[in-house]
Amino acid sequence: MPYDVRAASGSLREPGLPVLPHRWTDGGVSVRTDFTGAHLLHLSVAGCVLNDVHREAPGLGVVVDGVRVTASGDLDPTTWASTGITYLVDVDGPSGPEQVAALLTRVDAVAEIPRALRVGTVVQRAGAAD
Repeated sequence: MPYDVRAASGSLREPGLPVLPHRWTDGGVSVRTDFTGAHLLHLSVAGCVLNDVHREAPGLGVVVDGVRVTASGDLDPTTWASTGITYLVDVDGPSGPEQVAALLTRVDAVAEIPRALRVGTVVQRAGAAD
């Protein structure tokens, strides 16, 4: 069963969904997800990519009116290991397709959460909670 999530901002925000505040967009970010560990893992990728589209766009001269990132993946039912995460980005704005493509290439290279997941990470419990 794939665990699909979506985060959207600006002109691509989805009405009727929960909205989280966002420092780079007026009106915040709409979020479509369930509250499971797999969904939240995928939402971290979608949210990071959305953030970085907004962060990197001005430096590349790309005008962004809205961003929608859908992330999806699955877990191996015997090991609970991720089978991989795929994300799709839609950008709305007046910039041409070549500019948007360059922006998305840049974002794929710098987005922190996807980069961390690609190389792996250590996760450990710190100790007893108070």
